[in-house]
Amino acid sequence: MQVTTTFDFQGYRIVEYKGLVRGIIVRAPTIAQGFIGGLSNIIGGRIGAYGEMCEQARSQAYDSMILHAQQKGANAVVGVRYDAAEVVSKGSATEVLCYGTAVVVERI
Repeated sequence: MQVTTTFDFQGYRIVEYKGLVRGIIVRAPTIAQGFIGGLSNIIGGRIGAYGEMCEQARSQAYDSMILHAQQKGANAVVGVRYDAAEVVSKGSATEVLCYGTAVVVERI
């Protein structure tokens, strides 16, 4: 599966549009991530535990989007974007959305 944030692939042409595909994940920190993140927040500095949680959420949302594209019969996704939003007050859960347009491409 080819994936890009642009709207075309050099050396390929889009022959069919399959439509919007997305992957949505809602994640909350584990107890350990919340504890370590809370300490880092007090002391200051990089909060690695939260960064790890966010990266896991992005990866899972991306994988879910790829699966959705495969289910539609696509072999590529163009215009890929991420979005995130807090879904529970005080940062206890975050929604990560990965989306793009599923297409069929062929080599020129």
